Amino acid sequence: MAGAGGSWGRRIASFPYLPAVIMLAVVVLAGILADTQKQKIAEENLRSQVTEQLSVVRSRIEGKINGNVQLVLGLVAVLETEPDMQQARFEALATRIFHNDSQIRHIAAARDFVINLIYPLKGNEKVMGLDYRNQMSQWDGVARVRDTGKIVIAGPLDLVQGGKGLIVRYPVETRSDAGKDRFWGIVSSVIDLEWLYRDTRLRDSEFPLRIAIANNTPEGLYGIPFFGEGDVFRSKPVEMAVNLGQEKWRIAAIPDQGWEQPYPDRWLSRLLTVAIGALVLLPMIRAGRLTAERQRNIADLERRKEELRVLSQRLEIAVSSSRIGIWECDVATGLMHWDERMRELYGLPMDKETCTYEDWASRLHPEDVEEAMGRFNKSMFSGATYENRFRVLLRGGEEIRHVRAIGRAYHSTTGELKVVGVNWNVSEDVRLQEELREAKQRAERQNAELEQARLLMEYNSLHDALTKLPNRRYLDQVMAGKGEGGGALTVLHIDLDRFKEINDTLGHAAGDEILKNTARMLRANLRPEDFVARIGGDEFVIVSEAPETGQYYQRLAGRIIEALAQPILFEGHECRAGASIGIATRANPGERNDELLINADIALYEAKRRGRNRCEFFTDTLRSSVIHTKQTADEILRGLEGNEFIAWYQPQFDAHTLEISGVEALVRWDHPTRGILPPAAFLKIAENLNTVGALDQIVLEQALLHFHQWAARDLGIPKISVNISAQRLHNPDLYERVASLGVRPGTVCFELLESISFDEHDEALIGNIHRLKELGIDFEIDDFGTGHASIISLLKLTPRRLKIDRQLIGPILTSSTERQLVESIIDIGKACDIEIVAEGVETMAHAAMLRDLGCNHLQGYAFARPMSSQDFLDYARKREWFDAFARATGERPRQSA
Repeated sequence: MAGAGGSWGRRIASFPYLPAVIMLAVVVLAGILADTQKQKIAEENLRSQVTEQLSVVRSRIEGKINGNVQLVLGLVAVLETEPDMQQARFEALATRIFHNDSQIRHIAAARDFVINLIYPLKGNEKVMGLDYRNQMSQWDGVARVRDTGKIVIAGPLDLVQGGKGLIVRYPVETRSDAGKDRFWGIVSSVIDLEWLYRDTRLRDSEFPLRIAIANNTPEGLYGIPFFGEGDVFRSKPVEMAVNLGQEKWRIAAIPDQGWEQPYPDRWLSRLLTVAIGALVLLPMIRAGRLTAERQRNIADLERRKEELRVLSQRLEIAVSSSRIGIWECDVATGLMHWDERMRELYGLPMDKETCTYEDWASRLHPEDVEEAMGRFNKSMFSGATYENRFRVLLRGGEEIRHVRAIGRAYHSTTGELKVVGVNWNVSEDVRLQEELREAKQRAERQNAELEQARLLMEYNSLHDALTKLPNRRYLDQVMAGKGEGGGALTVLHIDLDRFKEINDTLGHAAGDEILKNTARMLRANLRPEDFVARIGGDEFVIVSEAPETGQYYQRLAGRIIEALAQPILFEGHECRAGASIGIATRANPGERNDELLINADIALYEAKRRGRNRCEFFTDTLRSSVIHTKQTADEILRGLEGNEFIAWYQPQFDAHTLEISGVEALVRWDHPTRGILPPAAFLKIAENLNTVGALDQIVLEQALLHFHQWAARDLGIPKISVNISAQRLHNPDLYERVASLGVRPGTVCFELLESISFDEHDEALIGNIHRLKELGIDFEIDDFGTGHASIISLLKLTPRRLKIDRQLIGPILTSSTERQLVESIIDIGKACDIEIVAEGVETMAHAAMLRDLGCNHLQGYAFARPMSSQDFLDYARKREWFDAFARATGERPRQSA
């Protein structure tokens, strides 16, 4: 017991408020238990009150619904006795029902499941004649009435007329002459739920309840009501069943304010509990406060003692670990008090009783004696803080220590002047400082070397390694700030001509010599302040701020072209590389530098297009041409996506019979704003876009489609010719694409420009031609006489036809030389078994002469211009060219049967 009492006493001493806390817990617990018990009793009373009120509401609902059912039962009874009742009689009986206090919205009778009686009739005319057997949504309920012979209540349901209602279906049975019951049909009445809610005062009930009603279904069990809110069923409600015969509802109610309502004297009871607890606790809290104050005072004394002990211990550890020596000097006697660390620092024996000023001064380095003693003496007599660093010699001068001293003079309580301070060895710090100085010097030397390397790297990054000229990166930096104020600025873009040929024939070493010579020539012809850069390959750019006076840049470009045209010798070979130059000068102050570079590049392109080895200045006309080309290119790409390119046709005629011997398909652009455009308006740009192959494919597919359409209309066209570009001939997928079109052999001919190279080393082109011939595709050479096709090429290609260019056909009527040339070409064709087609036949006189010269086929404006597919069909059927030929020549060609 004594041990238990001592333990309790220690607990109270450590926490003086413990008795008060325990008593507070007892009071609070008692108050909570009492409050909970009173709340439980109040909730039970409230639940009994809700049960009584809900019984009244349920009785009203059952009474209203059953009353409505009984009203209609009277009508059903009359109907059973009068099965042949008419609409007028039915309306009279139903009117009596509606005059009663009922919630019936309308009534319908269905004999043999077909509605034949209805009230009210107005507004429900469309329902008359409704057959329930055709209404799948209602048939189950109707069949249930028929099978059970009992009243069936369904709902709540959404009504067609709006709102919700209950549908009550009654079986109607009549007695036959034989005395047997016969099922006559059903009577359906609709009870309007809103009227029911109103008449039973569910919406504005005099009871302070929240009510919810649900069908007695699995869904209803989980609180999905058709009246009220679902949370009523989840709030521990009072529940009852509403009995509607075979249909049952569940009705639930909770108080408006919920079950957690405070009982009437709640706060009074709590105030009494608090008052009793306060009377018990206040004396205990007072005693605990006094005890706690006493404990704080004791703890404060203990803490201060411990802080003093810890402070002394820390000071001792700090002094010991830092190896700081503490000293004190009596100025009057010169005696000094040194601790053990001071004696160790100056190499004095530990058993030396007294130390003097001379002991300290005798160990100073000779070079530091005067300054060290002077500072010490000054501090002693001025009272200022003493601070110094000096060297100490030990072991006869073999060891040198660097010592730092700090001290301060003061007067003791007895009036003596004394100086107290500390010394510590800083030799390691001095050594580290020396090493740091040496490292700093090394770092400075390395930084200087790195800076030189950086400058070299920066120079290399901004200059071309071969020509030592600035590169494109340097040019971009210069252009970013040069002349941005809107001053004069001119850019010359230089491209070497024939540089690739020199590289390919003599090697890259020769090309390098050309580039280095170009750099020398450019420097020699420019002012020192002009900027010149090699921006890649054989391209150079000059940036100059010289004013354009006296055609300065025209003459400068001429000097550069002349200088670069001079040959240089490389390994015994004479190398010549000309230059083309594009020049752009700032036209207005707002023009950006990057636009100047672009303009100079455009001018260079124009110089190359005009024959190279020349210069061209950028102009607004040139800009417009470039913009037009760009716009046309964009429209071509858009036109390919929008199927704007179409095939037009120009017929070819047999030179002797003038019958149509073929048709040439030509590409046209059905531009949305500019109308039908010829190839000259877009073909060159399409070649630069690499889209000529796509145009060839479009024309081929459309030509084959129209060719089959003409055949279906009994228009016998022997064959159709389609142009094919060199770009498409090199396409490795060409054979598969053409094979997939199912071309009938001998009906399609591909026209090749004579300018296409038929080099025997071009394996892709030659291979595609031979494979296409295997498909039955014929080939003909277009524009023969203006390109570079040789007789050897003809023999290798073995074309089906040669088309003599219109430039050779035009003069044959007036020039015997041209006539003989055409005749020679015809003779070559006959010798090689190649048919000859003359295009550009402008007059019927041309047609007659070409026929006499032995030409096989004719094509030109004398007969027909290119036309659409439908126009060609009309033209071929009219056959008007025969009369035109007869009128022009006085002879009529022999026509085929």
